[in-house]
Amino acid sequence: MNKPSSRRKKVIPGASEEPKPATDSAPENTSGQDNPASATITVMAVEVIELTEEEQSLRLHLEHRVERAFLSAGQALMELRDRRLYRSTHRTFEEYCRDRFNYSRDAAYLKISATVVYENLQKFLPTNGRQIPMPTNERQLRFLAKAELEPAVQADVWQQAVEQAGNKIPSGRIVKD
Repeated sequence: MNKPSSRRKKVIPGASEEPKPATDSAPENTSGQDNPASATITVMAVEVIELTEEEQSLRLHLEHRVERAFLSAGQALMELRDRRLYRSTHRTFEEYCRDRFNYSRDAAYLKISATVVYENLQKFLPTNGRQIPMPTNERQLRFLAKAELEPAVQADVWQQAVEQAGNKIPSGRIVKD
């Protein structure tokens, strides 16, 4: 049976009993007072400049491009593989992916599989007046890609995961669960 820890203070050689004031890199103005509780700390304010409508639109567009980058990568890998566009420099697609992109065989095929699942979701998700959030990375689709489910079932699983995540984009763990 374990003993409960002692509540007595341990005396450490060289340590004083006096509390030390915290040091802060922010400049302080104590106004001649010795009481640290009444010290004034100066904080710099940063002005936030609002974006124009054009800038907001561009930001949204660029954010979507970043979120969908896995989809573009998967589509490009699929075309490279299917059309054998690696054949002039490499014997196999796996060698090409390793040398050119530093992707293992599994990483390349997971990106391709996630792309297939994403395209299935686009086809089979219901569009009855409401927008269901789409995946933003390969990890969210990894389970659906590995499970080898029918396209309609993939869409059902994704829709359930979105609902479980509060109608937001679910994590890969929620999709798997």
